[in-house]
Amino acid sequence: MAELTALESLIEMGFPRGRAEKALALTGNQGIEAAMDWLMEHEDDPDVDEPLETPLGHILGREPTPAEQGGLEGPGSAAGEGKPILSEEERQEQTKRMLELVAQKQREREEREEREALERERQRRRQGQELSAARQRLQEDEMRRAAEERRREKAEELAARQRVREKIERDKAERAKKYGGSVGSQPPPPAPEPGPVPSSPSQEPPTKREYDQCRIQVRLPDGTSLTQTFRAREQLAAVRLYVELHRGEEPGGGQDPVQLLSGFPRRAFSEADMERPLQELGLVPSAVLIVAKKCPS
Repeated sequence: MAELTALESLIEMGFPRGRAEKALALTGNQGIEAAMDWLMEHEDDPDVDEPLETPLGHILGREPTPAEQGGLEGPGSAAGEGKPILSEEERQEQTKRMLELVAQKQREREEREEREALERERQRRRQGQELSAARQRLQEDEMRRAAEERRREKAEELAARQRVREKIERDKAERAKKYGGSVGSQPPPPAPEPGPVPSSPSQEPPTKREYDQCRIQVRLPDGTSLTQTFRAREQLAAVRLYVELHRGEEPGGGQDPVQLLSGFPRRAFSEADMERPLQELGLVPSAVLIVAKKCPS
């Protein structure tokens, strides 16, 4: 039984003649299976139907024969004229074998593509899991840094408050030591001072409503102002200390002691008033104080 040539077999299986010739040439005429593998792998290439520019003999590593220069096994070539003609039964049998081989190659290709798709999916999921874990670690690090920053700020705030309390206590001790001889004779004068307090309507509400905090605005001699919220039971000395800590440096480098005055009614606070709570002095819930230079006695 005469066998079909590789080119005829490929054409019989339905491959275009140009593709079949190209596959045989590029696989070095190593057989129909190699040509079919090439056709299956390159069937989606955009240039699969473009003819070869290099003669087939050059591709195979030799000079092209006259038959190759005139075309591969064309209908009128001498190679085609001397081949025996296959019977219909033989042609069908050979075609059947070729189709089975094509089907087998197709199944192998589909299985390979399925394995590659599964591997790509596994890689995609693995990369997604790694990305999610990295994102979660980043969020945890940011939350931890934010918590540490809040703890640090709170610790600094507590330390600052402690320094202010210590400064108030030292200031009280120094003033008590400095004015210790005259403090005993000064309590009587403050007694008449509460007289003007009832005349101000803004000082009557404390008897009706209790406030826990008070907002104090302090006007400095240079025209600027300081605003701070104090507890209603804090002493006026805390306000004076706040002003001394936050006012700017005066020309000459020295800091004169400050004298606190109330805006309306006009009133100068004494050293004895510095020990009294803001609530008792009628400065709750808010008040405006004026800082004036205190003339040394």
